[in-house]
Amino acid sequence: MFPQRVYKLYHSCWGWRIFICAWKKMPDLRRGVRQAKKANNNNNNNNNNNNTNNDNNAPVVAPTPRRGTRRGKAQAAPAGQVAPAYPYPMPRPAGRGRGARQAEDKNPELFGGGVGVGRGAHLNLDVGVCNNNNPLVVGKSAEKLAADAEDEGSTSPLPERVQVGNSPAYKLERKLGKGGFGQVYVGRRVSGGSGNSGPDALEVALKLEHRNGKGCSYGPPYEWQVYSTLNGCYGVPMVHHKGRQGDYYILVMDKLGPSLWDVWNSSNQILSEEMVACIAVEALSILEQLHLRGFVHGDVKPENFLLGQPGTPNEKKLYLVDLGLASKWRDTSSGNHVDYDQKPDVFRGTVRYASVHAHLGRTGSRRDDLESLAYTLIFLLRGKLPWQGFIGENKGFLVCRKKMATSPEILCYLCPSPFKLFLETVTNMKFDEEPNYLKLIGLFENCLVSTASLRPIRIDGALKVGQKRGRLLIDLEDDNQPRKKIRLGTPATQWISIYTSRTPMKQRYYYNVMDSRLHQHVEKGKNDGLNISCVASASNLWAIVMDAGTGFTSQVYELSPVFLHKEWIMEQWEKNYYITSLAGATNGSALVVMSKGTTYTQQSYKVSDVFPFKWINKKWKEGFSVTSMTTAGSRWGIVMSRDATYSNQVVELDFLYPSEGIHRRWENGCHSGNSPHFCLSQYPCQGEMVQEFVHSIHLLWKNCILNSPTNKLLSGGGWR
Repeated sequence: MFPQRVYKLYHSCWGWRIFICAWKKMPDLRRGVRQAKKANNNNNNNNNNNNTNNDNNAPVVAPTPRRGTRRGKAQAAPAGQVAPAYPYPMPRPAGRGRGARQAEDKNPELFGGGVGVGRGAHLNLDVGVCNNNNPLVVGKSAEKLAADAEDEGSTSPLPERVQVGNSPAYKLERKLGKGGFGQVYVGRRVSGGSGNSGPDALEVALKLEHRNGKGCSYGPPYEWQVYSTLNGCYGVPMVHHKGRQGDYYILVMDKLGPSLWDVWNSSNQILSEEMVACIAVEALSILEQLHLRGFVHGDVKPENFLLGQPGTPNEKKLYLVDLGLASKWRDTSSGNHVDYDQKPDVFRGTVRYASVHAHLGRTGSRRDDLESLAYTLIFLLRGKLPWQGFIGENKGFLVCRKKMATSPEILCYLCPSPFKLFLETVTNMKFDEEPNYLKLIGLFENCLVSTASLRPIRIDGALKVGQKRGRLLIDLEDDNQPRKKIRLGTPATQWISIYTSRTPMKQRYYYNVMDSRLHQHVEKGKNDGLNISCVASASNLWAIVMDAGTGFTSQVYELSPVFLHKEWIMEQWEKNYYITSLAGATNGSALVVMSKGTTYTQQSYKVSDVFPFKWINKKWKEGFSVTSMTTAGSRWGIVMSRDATYSNQVVELDFLYPSEGIHRRWENGCHSGNSPHFCLSQYPCQGEMVQEFVHSIHLLWKNCILNSPTNKLLSGGGWR
């Protein structure tokens, strides 16, 4: 038994690009013809969910066929307070305009200015649990703290005094900000203390998270682990004490100054070129040290960069806070880069500043922090990003598409050239590529015109590693060949062809076929013993692949002006035909091919205005696999079947040809001879800005074909 690889490709520029990758076993090949072994039709586990729904967007299910039965119905902070002595004016109370952060099982709100921790003397991170009955605030203060607790979805009153582990006792005072996982207050030391930072400071920031909160389902917040690992990392806050008191997990941190958002909002919503360049240099230094520790931040944005307290020596020093979405890019035990994966239903970060890869649900890596930093810098310099203003449930998709459609030249039109070069560099990085931090910092050399004492932001990180004023500029030319630019802001033209080594068989294809000539070509192929193996459409013209190796015993098809004509499909299901190929046209019509002789025992399809990944994921769990999919205009049509002989499937989702993701899947499956292979099974796209994919290819692959010298993978196939 040889494994079988099935390729189907569909495309249109700036619409979604979807790959379904699967591992499949090939039935015996005899005389070049696939002899499909029909599975016994005794799998009736789901016959009670087999009726169709009249709603076009509801899934349509074909049950395991049984004579004499009928199919049933388908189942279908406010701104933080800043000391008056600070050189920047106070933030305005309105017009914050912050983007909401979304995450898997998380929806934290944004922290206000003045929230965070600073770098103090290194102390042991003592973890304590305090269950003593601390006195609660009485009168108006008690009411206010109770109200704050209710705002966080908790009825537990906040403690008047905080003391965890070996920490001093602090009195809870004014609120600095809140997030989806907790809230931050000023804690004033009850007795003793001196200075503005460190464990002995008179005032600290206390971050409280309720034990029943989103981030505490399994004990102390995940952020605690990250802070413990990164303790002392340059530019990352250091925690002095942490522990549980009553119903709250508490971090004791240094109180910092305003965020870059507050500074921007207080400076007429625009910052100078030199200040943003200083932010770029220092932020890159901080991220480099964070990445060296094996973490990516996952939520880089103006709100998470804080300055030191006003009136202190650190008032121009930059800090990176809020590590709740941090993740590891490097495996702790092996030291290797984490494996590539994509989960389209998972988003981590803030929509406005998130990388395109984060929107698409890809595993976070160092390139994502840098892309978010690029958007942050451009926002601070220009005051706005082109994708602001989208609303509704489809906001993430619209923002992601706009990011992909906006070239660096357009996005950085009013920015100095270093910002465009920075954006181009980071958006063209590969998943596991190590950033050249020195080169990226050097891009901003000519923007730093003031002497060190006059710069609005300190760049200690760059100076610390020897990148002194006269030596920031480095050779920006690489020895490698110039890279192909990924985000051009315009639709691409590309052809893809795949050649496979296999037993010879008869095969032919037709392209640019009009509706009126479709029947003629299909009948001619049938007379020669060929069946349709794949169809596609572009510009309302059809492409058809027919061959003698399908193993189908009978075949019917319908060209209908209705996208996936339900009545006709249901009629063919009653005759034990199953959908084996389909394509949609720009005008909304569809070509559906149904065959006998497949391995399928049950089938369901869904029509949707958005890619229905949640439905696909649900059907995967029920033992179905994606066997066909297509688009027509802005609508998706997905077909899933039981007993498709795939052992696993994954989705690759992109606005461009996702070659990197495909190769990652191949590499992950080709490490050893016994490892399963992922291979392309489906590739449809949703056409919105341009015409749909011109061609479609359905071919069979043998095991380890990439390692076989007799096989070729060439470019060809195409779209406009």
